[in-house]
Amino acid sequence: MIHERQLFLEYLAQTSDFPMMLQPAKSYGIYIEDVNGKKYIDGISGISVSNTGHLHPEIRSAVEKQMNLYDHLMVYGEYVQSPQVRLAQLLAGMLDGELKVTYFLNSGSEAIELALKLAKRYTGRFELVSFKNTYHGSTHGAMSLMSNFDYTRNFRPLLPGVVHLPYNDHKALDYITDKTAGVVVEFIQAEAGVMAASKDWIKKLKEKCESTGTLLIADEIQTGVGRTGKWWAYKHYGIVPDILVLGKAFGFGFPLSAVVSSSEIMGVLRNNPVLGHITTFGGHPVCCAAAEAGFNFLKKKRTPDKLSRRKKQHIFYKTLTYPCLKIFAMPDSCLL
Repeated sequence: MIHERQLFLEYLAQTSDFPMMLQPAKSYGIYIEDVNGKKYIDGISGISVSNTGHLHPEIRSAVEKQMNLYDHLMVYGEYVQSPQVRLAQLLAGMLDGELKVTYFLNSGSEAIELALKLAKRYTGRFELVSFKNTYHGSTHGAMSLMSNFDYTRNFRPLLPGVVHLPYNDHKALDYITDKTAGVVVEFIQAEAGVMAASKDWIKKLKEKCESTGTLLIADEIQTGVGRTGKWWAYKHYGIVPDILVLGKAFGFGFPLSAVVSSSEIMGVLRNNPVLGHITTFGGHPVCCAAAEAGFNFLKKKRTPDKLSRRKKQHIFYKTLTYPCLKIFAMPDSCLL
């Protein structure tokens, strides 16, 4: 096993000088067991991913069933693949307004990239607005939305035309104009230390976007899938975004993300140019089958309702509702 740890350091690209070096042998429920038989409570849960725990039997069953039918067949959007259709229909029934059309991708960062392209293509504008101390991903466009210079300084120049405004600041909304293509917002800023947007500010933000013809893009990669006591955090604010971005727990442990919008906005990807966005593995049928099973299980268990009812009772309430505290699997799974 020591030999394998050495190979890990030699052949896998590292993201820091101090990797955790935990070597799992298996995982189940809220636990990870290492090669020495030591058991850990998985408080990270893949960074807000495994919200039903590891190897959940209903998700595992759905994956095995789909694997007996077909796995990857074709790039997204060409074949009528039943797992994609079922999941998109299920998702539309859980959303509001014109949020009815889904584009499946692989990761949250990739979904943010598509959302930015949609905003530019639909509005014909190129300026973008995000907020200080936000986090939207590590790809080039997603990183351009972030104000933290420590994250971005060695990767510049980034996308032009991006303005970083103060969060929860009413006066700053004046910087959103008829030249702004899209505003990307987190209803709870994770990396800023659990900073929630005020209801009045979100309402004013939505009004400003509507008055200027700007698309409001909600990044619910971390707050989505029931973690705030409602299926989607935007439901706490009485507004509906123009574009909804989902990831992390959306795949229930499998690599899956999504951008959801109206048929009109999504329609701009069809021409000028054709294939305005394309993904090889987005909406993988096995991942979609896993997500469908995960949603059906959480709906059956009424997990978001349990989070709301335990708001004042549960010692881990802020952990349950705000995933940036990095203790995801234990409280989520314990409520199932």
